[in-house]
Amino acid sequence: MMRGRADGDDRGGSEEDVGEYEVGELRDQIKSSRGSRFDLLTNELGLDDSNRRKFSRESVINGIRDLSRGLVIHPDNRYYRAWKKFILLWALYSSVFTPLEFGFFRGLPENLFILDIIGQVAFLFDIVLQFLLAYRDTQTYRMVFKRTPIALRYLKSSFIVDLLCCLPWDIIYKASGRREEVRYLLWIRLSRVRKVTEFFQAVEKDIRINYLFTRIVKLLVVELYCTHTAACIFYYLATTLPPSEEGYTWIGSLKLGDDSYSHFRDIDIWKRYTISLYFAIVTMATVGYGDIHAVNMREMIFIMIYVSFDMILGAYLIGNMTALIVKGSKTEKFRDKMTDLTKYMNRNKLGRDIRNQIKGHVRLQYESSYTEAAIIQYIPISIRAKIAQTLYMPYIEKVALFKGCSSEFINQVVIKLHEEFFLPGEVIMEQGNVVDQLYFICHGLLEEVGIGEDGSEETVSLLEPNSSFGQISILCNIPQPYTVRVCELCRLLRIDKQSLSNILEIYFYDGRKILDNLLEVRESNLRLKQLESDITFHIGKQEAELALRVNNAAFHGDLHQLKGLVRAGADLNKTDYDGRSPLHLAAARGYEDIVLFLVQEGVDVNTKDNFGNTPLLEAIKNGNDRIASLLVKEGASPRIDDAGSYLCTAVAKGDSDLLRRILSSGIDPNTKDYDHRTPLHVAASEGLYLMAKLLLQGGASVFLKDRWGNTPLDEGRKCGNKNLIKLLEAAKSSEMSELQHSPRETTDKLHSRKCTVFPFHPWDPQEHRRHGIVLWVPDNIEQLIKNASEQLNVPSASCVLSEDAGKVLDPDMICEGQKLYLITETQE
Repeated sequence: MMRGRADGDDRGGSEEDVGEYEVGELRDQIKSSRGSRFDLLTNELGLDDSNRRKFSRESVINGIRDLSRGLVIHPDNRYYRAWKKFILLWALYSSVFTPLEFGFFRGLPENLFILDIIGQVAFLFDIVLQFLLAYRDTQTYRMVFKRTPIALRYLKSSFIVDLLCCLPWDIIYKASGRREEVRYLLWIRLSRVRKVTEFFQAVEKDIRINYLFTRIVKLLVVELYCTHTAACIFYYLATTLPPSEEGYTWIGSLKLGDDSYSHFRDIDIWKRYTISLYFAIVTMATVGYGDIHAVNMREMIFIMIYVSFDMILGAYLIGNMTALIVKGSKTEKFRDKMTDLTKYMNRNKLGRDIRNQIKGHVRLQYESSYTEAAIIQYIPISIRAKIAQTLYMPYIEKVALFKGCSSEFINQVVIKLHEEFFLPGEVIMEQGNVVDQLYFICHGLLEEVGIGEDGSEETVSLLEPNSSFGQISILCNIPQPYTVRVCELCRLLRIDKQSLSNILEIYFYDGRKILDNLLEVRESNLRLKQLESDITFHIGKQEAELALRVNNAAFHGDLHQLKGLVRAGADLNKTDYDGRSPLHLAAARGYEDIVLFLVQEGVDVNTKDNFGNTPLLEAIKNGNDRIASLLVKEGASPRIDDAGSYLCTAVAKGDSDLLRRILSSGIDPNTKDYDHRTPLHVAASEGLYLMAKLLLQGGASVFLKDRWGNTPLDEGRKCGNKNLIKLLEAAKSSEMSELQHSPRETTDKLHSRKCTVFPFHPWDPQEHRRHGIVLWVPDNIEQLIKNASEQLNVPSASCVLSEDAGKVLDPDMICEGQKLYLITETQE
């Protein structure tokens, strides 16, 4: 379908060749644009006609860049690539000639000596270039252009070996008196074989060249090079003996017909090389014709080593040939992906910058062994976002469902989109099915069909571009209400439910906006009114989840997130499954800024959780005194259910800090538990001196009796703690002294009940409430009203109400610690 230079994909166009990105004339009149696949199907089906277009890209020119740290060469520079090809030829020559020089020459002739010097100068210049060549960091996969790291990297890697390779070893050999040991240093130059290896690796990734052909050539080169090196070593072993003993070598003892090679040094060099190569190949193949064989011990040892190496080499060759037949190698998969990706980029006419980034990251993923099945899924999300924004953003921004949503949310949705095409007549969603995909229409026309109980169909509405379907089923977790059928060839974008849910968990404000948009559509569309209850229920569910988010933000002290949740419409008075509000959690954790913000937002400071704890009590229990003081100023009270048992438990645990904080909050230390025992009874019976002292300082009485008639002093004497007994007796003496000076007041304290009176109606809103006062219950109700009026400055008070707004007429009906409300005539 696509011609011109784009056909280079199938021929294996180079990933560095600009031609692979050019889109030539399209025979079937397909436009290379974002809608090319849509137009392709349209033309194939004869549904539309398009004009011919021809698109091309200018070639990408990479030059030497003057970077911030100095003159540095980029690896993709066109001149450096030309130099690599030039130095490759010298590396190939050096790799082949070095074994030949070692085996067949004792000092180079003049013509070969000059050629050798030219080659070493070329390699010296290549060393200089290596100090200026940028490289890609193996950890971060970023290009490094700083000259100091470049130089250090090269110095630590192959600099020393490369420098030794460039030394004129032939001159050194002659200058040393032709010492044989110097000639062994020639083998250092075999390190240049790595340039040939790098060349083959690059060719394997070049999609212009057939992969099977490349691999076979590489395997043949490996085999020939091994036999060539072995041939040179075989001949060298023969030359290590003096001429008088040439008959005791494998070539000197050789007789082929009438030819004898006893004076083999006089034979033509190419004939000697051919015989050596024949011996190496026959030995490698382990054929063993017997015409050439080892004669001395050194030859036998080398042949044993060589044959052992040949077994490994044979296994390598057979394994690679098997892999070529079976296919599926890493490089072959990379080539296939590169071909598909190039077609994808050409078809959608992606920009040059995105193309270059894609090429670079594809190479990185190949080098780091990070691959996935999809064509573009292995590209970093930043590049995928750019591709998605180019292709899909214009459509998603116009969808009514996302009206008013943030650009960040839309970007995340766009990244997760998948493109699909549907032919006329296809059913995408059926009524009553569970839906896990949300679709957006780019091109084409669809219809929503309602199917009755008798099987009759009725077209409910038509869906045009920039519309969506499937959102009600996904967002409200209900079966699909209508069947969706394709009327015209459609290009659709879809996102799965799980991906959308994951995005909404982060962008919760946009999720609320989507539901609001859904309700707005309901108001303007009669077909959605019957789904109002489902949508409303889902909104309520989201609000409950939002309340959990609020509590989580308060628990972790995240004021910024808490304010964002408030802006999203969160109710700060909503509680979690334990009845705990965000104020409970903030007070318990000690976040003063969170507590202050919640109080300013009007949160109920006296709300109780399922365990009867108020925010003030949580602050007291966790030692957050500043928060407790702040809550008290705002009218909070501990409101402990069964305060006597609570205090007795705190005393029994020996928690003096908690007891001190509770007493400072205004709790009466003489409250009793179910056995009429006061906290002082418990402290005395357990011998807790410090706890008893705190209680006495807080106003605890030693005369109160439990149901068995025992006072705290009685319990202390049973315990036997002498210091405690002295403390209780001293308190008794002090209390008796007060009794003698004001017997009636003391009697009232010992035998009367107390109550808390507040100067407002029990049903008044929070902002009208004020602090109350604790009073002893007198003999008649009129006296209580008078005492409370004087203390609370309410001169026109007329009656006292209970918490249920019931009028209290008899003081005997008032329980210990009961809350009462003093009101005026106008409030009745």
